[in-house]
Amino acid sequence: MSYKDLVTDFLYSEYYKDKSVFKDFVHPKLELNWNSSDGFLKLDFDGFFEMVQNMGKTFVALTPEFSHIFAENNKVCVRFTYHVETLEHEESLPLAHFMSIWEVEDEKIRKGFLMSHAADDSVDNIFSYIEN
Repeated sequence: MSYKDLVTDFLYSEYYKDKSVFKDFVHPKLELNWNSSDGFLKLDFDGFFEMVQNMGKTFVALTPEFSHIFAENNKVCVRFTYHVETLEHEESLPLAHFMSIWEVEDEKIRKGFLMSHAADDSVDNIFSYIEN
């Protein structure tokens, strides 16, 4: 499997609901550096899983929409928006936009560098995904 496929398969998976799926993709020595609108987070394997597991309790579905995916050696850069379905809303709603760099080691995601902010559904933003 290519590193691009590994990362996109991870983001499409239900890793946030099932620890065995999470373990299939994420290296046990994960280092995640995440800059969000709420501040900086540095997470390891357990910290990241705990956070996404709590997310999984809130969402029925979490689906990425990719605009850019690049790979070089063991690094994959992805720009995407996560859309969510909740119990209250059956339609998919944009949750957050992400720029991420993932480093793969031993066929698993070993390091992650993320920047995220709340979703913006303005026309210009939507076209920035369509035009690429």
